[in-house]
Amino acid sequence: MKILIINGPNLNILGKRQPEIYGYQDFNGFLEQLKKRFSHIEIDYYQSNHEGALIDRIQQADGQYEGIVLNAGAYAHTSIAITDAIQAVSCGVVEVHISNIYAREAFRHTSYLAPYCKGVITGFGLMGYQLAIDSFINE
Repeated sequence: MKILIINGPNLNILGKRQPEIYGYQDFNGFLEQLKKRFSHIEIDYYQSNHEGALIDRIQQADGQYEGIVLNAGAYAHTSIAITDAIQAVSCGVVEVHISNIYAREAFRHTSYLAPYCKGVITGFGLMGYQLAIDSFINE
């Protein structure tokens, strides 16, 4: 099994950006923990702050991965283009948000991506990525 984790804008500065919301751990350190926990599957990782690059990577994943774990960051609330990319691929997508988007500003309460994803995990911190991977393994 192959899973692709895609992180969007500002997730490259986890551990520094608003640690009271997003925590103090950087994603690369957490990714190593995930890979050890799920050593029986292949986990690849991609991060970009650019919408078009995220769309390109989602499209490239089609047929190569059983699932995509996507934290599109703020693009979840704004990007019809990423929504279209999710609809175009055959592999399932689980949307992840580190913070509880429903306990934050009202504009974060709507995800354009959610209706086209297998599921949405929000508010469990970095553990959301683990839960998303588990959802693909336990299908």
